[in-house]
Amino acid sequence: MRICAFQGLVPSPPYAPEVACVPYDVVDAAEAAALAAGKPHSLLHVDRAEIDLPTGVDPYGAAVYARARENFLQLQKAGVLIRENGPCLYLYQQQMGTHRQRGLVAVCHVEDYDNETIRKHEKTRRDKEDDRTRLVDTLSANTGPIFLTYRDSAALNALVAAKVAEKPVHDFTAPDGVRHTVWRIPGGAEWMEAFRAVPVAYIADGHHRAASAARVARLRRERNARHTGAEDYNWFLSVLFPASELKILPYNRLVSDLNGLGNALFLEQVRAVFGLEEPGAPAPAGVGRVSMYLDGRWYGLRCPADPKADPVARLDVSVLQERLLAPLLGIDDPRTNKRIDFVGGIRGPEELARRVDARGGVAFSMYPVTVAQLMDIADAGQIMPPKSTWFEPKLRSGLFIHTF
Repeated sequence: MRICAFQGLVPSPPYAPEVACVPYDVVDAAEAAALAAGKPHSLLHVDRAEIDLPTGVDPYGAAVYARARENFLQLQKAGVLIRENGPCLYLYQQQMGTHRQRGLVAVCHVEDYDNETIRKHEKTRRDKEDDRTRLVDTLSANTGPIFLTYRDSAALNALVAAKVAEKPVHDFTAPDGVRHTVWRIPGGAEWMEAFRAVPVAYIADGHHRAASAARVARLRRERNARHTGAEDYNWFLSVLFPASELKILPYNRLVSDLNGLGNALFLEQVRAVFGLEEPGAPAPAGVGRVSMYLDGRWYGLRCPADPKADPVARLDVSVLQERLLAPLLGIDDPRTNKRIDFVGGIRGPEELARRVDARGGVAFSMYPVTVAQLMDIADAGQIMPPKSTWFEPKLRSGLFIHTF
């Protein structure tokens, strides 16, 4: 696949810890405002510019995109964001507890996105696509990177090992305890050549950002009578991680009621479908196992999939949906049904127990989807069920910005 170095905007080193922010789509407006409070240089003032406008403003209104552009230009004028002297790649390391992952920051070509060299596993929502498309087009910049993964390469691993022996340009720990370290790679020809041997990459997180970047490229082509394909708008910002280093957490399920069933009848019906282990552990031990919390107790469920089924149908979340959530609890479409909620695994099974104890209903603690399962589904051209994967740590926005 093709990657390329880029001459982008980066934070001046003293400002990097403040500029760097969580992805725009993991916080709502109130949370974004709280994170950016007292931090005028946070990129949240660009990615979520509604926080600088009166409460209740339309987040998709023209005023929001205009303020985003104004804030973006001001960060450059003030010297908070500075232009690199030449094209660069970057090595980006994140450390969360004992987990460490290292990815290469580069730009990828939209043609590779369109022709499935960069493979997807998730559907996108038009309203979210429209929002990021308008922001990227207004700024002429990709402010948030797309999280890509690829099957490990010995050649690339060797380049990484050599690079981390050098002095980084940024090294700080964010308020959430995640440590972020960045090494600059001027030119990067050796890295770009090594990536030519990587046949495909996979979107781990950032489907809406990727789709929006591709839409902006199409818009710019239509506006440019002299389009050649070499223009910067044909490339989008990415961080590419080897698959072996990724950490996927589960996406757990919580249903607000038992669909008219009493506890005893519900347990009897679940036992008939999956069997019940009493007591169960709060977190399942492996694939094909689910932990269920009901009325102050954890139960263990065995949810074996048909080994002949397709890659999506073999997922634990699919088995649970088809054999329990739909027929017993009436969750017909988990994308739209208001009785089901999804809780990221970063919160732990304790959050499930707390919410069921407070509000009733039943919760299901899942075993994480594996990277191999994600790749199998993308390779088959299929779509993951909603809320199947939760990647941690999240990439920070603002440490690298691609402009065009």
